[in-house]
Parts: sequence; structure tokens; C-alpha cells
Amino acid sequence: MKIYNTLSRKQEEFVPIDGKNVKMYTCGPTVYHYAHIGNLRTYIMEDVLEKTLNYLGYHVDRVMNITDVGHLTSDSDSGEDKMLKGAKREHKSVLEIASMYTKAFMDDCSKLNIKWPDTVSSATDNIDMYIQIIQKLLHDGYAYQAGGNIYFDTSKLEDYYQLTNHKIDEMVVGVREGVEEDSNKRNQADFVLWFTKSKFQDQELKWDSPWGVGYPGWHIECSGIAMKYLGEHIDIHCGGVDNIFPHHTNEIAQSEAYLGHKWCNYWVHGEHLNDKSGKMSKSKGEFLTVSLLEEKGYNPLAYRYMCLNSYYHNTLTFSYEILDGSSREYQKLKNKTLSLGMDGDIDNSKFQYYDDKFREAIGSDLNTSMAITILYEVLKDDTLNEHTKRELVSKFDSVLSLDLLKEKNTDIDEELQNYIEDMIEKRNQYKKNKEFDKADEIREELKNKGIMIKDTREGTLYEIVR
Repeated sequence: MKIYNTLSRKQEEFVPIDGKNVKMYTCGPTVYHYAHIGNLRTYIMEDVLEKTLNYLGYHVDRVMNITDVGHLTSDSDSGEDKMLKGAKREHKSVLEIASMYTKAFMDDCSKLNIKWPDTVSSATDNIDMYIQIIQKLLHDGYAYQAGGNIYFDTSKLEDYYQLTNHKIDEMVVGVREGVEEDSNKRNQADFVLWFTKSKFQDQELKWDSPWGVGYPGWHIECSGIAMKYLGEHIDIHCGGVDNIFPHHTNEIAQSEAYLGHKWCNYWVHGEHLNDKSGKMSKSKGEFLTVSLLEEKGYNPLAYRYMCLNSYYHNTLTFSYEILDGSSREYQKLKNKTLSLGMDGDIDNSKFQYYDDKFREAIGSDLNTSMAITILYEVLKDDTLNEHTKRELVSKFDSVLSLDLLKEKNTDIDEELQNYIEDMIEKRNQYKKNKEFDKADEIREELKNKGIMIKDTREGTLYEIVR
């Protein structure tokens, strides 16, 4: 398998530390709001990576954090805590907000067929681990206390910017929105390991520490959780490209200073999902969530299909027109795979041929677009019987996770049912007025949303096939 490694800035052959056992860490959500579909594109990539490794015969031990404290609105340790911001917005406690949005994130993952990691740990459950790391960093001279806070001293490192390939004078204050200069820092790039009560007096969650009552900085959380559950060496660390600096840069700095050796071999990052105005975010435009897509009649797996048809390392632009096209293609694909029968014996040689092609595609830096092309090749191959095709589809879908052989689900909520009935009523009125073009447009709109209608003597019937 080859994977693009941000650390070396090139594709590399993947060689795990421990044979077929892979230790993988993925940065989890800050649970102060719903995840938008741009966030979830990264989790789809990480899900594909884990399932690809499984497909290729590896055993993956995957850990993910839940950030429920310490992530400030600026990534440079300034501004309001995101969790506190969410709590104020919704007049709830921080822990109530964390619980609510963690469940919402789990629901989104389920709808997108994203496998929940083996170990998921909240930042607030690992305070002792952070304190242990910070104490050693202080003892070894990699950290210092100033203005009531504990900072990591980046000047002690030979190559703080190894992940970004930047020079120190290029990373100036103000390059990121909301960055403010902290006069307590000895060096511009230093970052906070622990905040004490001397700052952010309204912080809801605080703990005792050797330096006073306070709470951890954001960056120390991932290092602590990864080391606690995966040990001193990990194979793969994932996240979005916006995590590269400063978050992952700081993780490397503090982890390797604490351990005294290289920590992680492969850094894998997913690119942004943009809308027409640029990078998707929670603060501008229509807040695009999985639930919103569902409200508009889309199957969340049509969005997954859209992501799989793009290279994870490239920026992907979202529009409803593009999603409409993906929805149509996905529905046609699923209709075709569901129609496959079980006739004939499995053609082992042909099965192996296509299995090898699929392995080569996904093993080439997660080329899911090519993997889907191979899936279509299987379906179009007239020399294959349907039983062989069906078994190949089933195996491929262990990575693609598009429910290609899952039977139709006709369970619908009241809101969707009302929408369908209203559209059928409009269509019937158009037909009565001999406005057949408009009636056909409604049929096509429903079809694109996975709703098939059929005119019978008893009236117009519908079926959910998405």
C-alpha cells in the first residue's frame, strides 16, 4: 500500500511498525456544535483508510478523542473556549453540550456508514495523563511557566516546523483569523500546555494541578490520549489539512520532546470541502449538516458516494447540482446491484482478477474513484455470472460502505411522508391540467431523491428505494 505522507510530502510505501498490526489515531470533533459535511468528509476519508487496511489484511487499532474542553476559538491559544461558547449559545452546561453533540456526531457517522473507532476518549477523562506529560516537559526544560500558564518552548527543538516545511519568520502572528500575540510567550511559536485560573475566569471545567486550578490546552489532549491508548509509537495520525498547523505541529513537538524519539511515521490529511464562496465553515452561509441534507430529501450515502468519487487529497467543491448528480448515479448503481441474483457458481479466477484490481486501486493512496470504476467494470462484464458479481460487490462494499446490497428501507418520518404526498398531489393536478412536462419534472425530482412513484387504478403509489 502507498499513502501520501504529509511529513515527507510524498507518497510512501506503508510499512507498519508491528507487522500486520496498525496503530492509528484520528483527531475527533470539538463537540460544541453539529459537524458540517466538510468536517465529515475527513471522517469519511479516515473510515476508508481503516477499512482499506482491513481489506489488505491488516489489523487496525484506532483511537479518537472527543474534545470537550480546552479548544479555543483561535488555534493560537487565544479567544473564547469553543465549548463555553456553545454552552452560552444554548443556555446549557458544557457537559450537557458535549453529551448532546457527541450523540449527534455519532448519529451522523452512522448515517454515513463511518465505523466508530475502537477507542473513543473524551479530553476531560484524561487530565492526569496531561499533567504527567507537562511535568516531565517542565523537568526536561521543554516547558516554562509564565503569567499563570504553562507554555511549550519551541526554541528547544531543532525542527519545530518539520510537518509544515515553513521557516519561523513565515509563521507570523495574524496569519490565522483571531490570532492575538501573547506577551507571556518567550517565542512567537510557543503554545499553551495548561491554563490556570489566572486566565478565563468564567471557564466552567477546571481541575487541580501542580500549577494551580486550571484546564489543559487543546494540543496536549491528542498527544495524551494517543499515548495512553496506543503507546509510545503510532503508525498513522489523521486529520483535516487545517490541523497541520498549529495542532499537529504542536502534537509532534510535545510528544517527541516527552518521549525522546520519533512518535508517528505517517501523517495523513484530508483536503477541504468548499462551497462556491470558499472553505465550508459553521460561521458563514447555510450550515450544511447531514440532517439538513436529509430534510432536503437526500440519502446521506449519496454524499458519501460524492466524496468517494473525488481524491481525498484534492479540494472538493460542493453544490446541490453536484449532489443531485451523485444522487442519481448512486441510485442507479444501487438499483443495479440489488437486481443481481445468485445464479451460477463463483468464477474464482475472475473473482481474483477483479479483487486484485480493486486492491491495487484502494492501495494506491486510497484511489476510491478508480475503485468505483472497477466496480462498474464488474457490473458491465458479460462474461461474469450474477453470483460472482454479487460476491465482488459485497467484498468491495466492505470498503466503499455504500449499502449496495442492503434491501430497500421503506421507513419514513412524518415530514418526508407529507412532502411526498404533497408532490404527488401537485403532479396529479398538473396531469389534470394537461401540463405533462411539469408532472414529469416532479416524477424526476422524486426519483432523484430515491422515491419511485407508480400510477395504478387505485391511485399513485410510491416506494422509498434510497
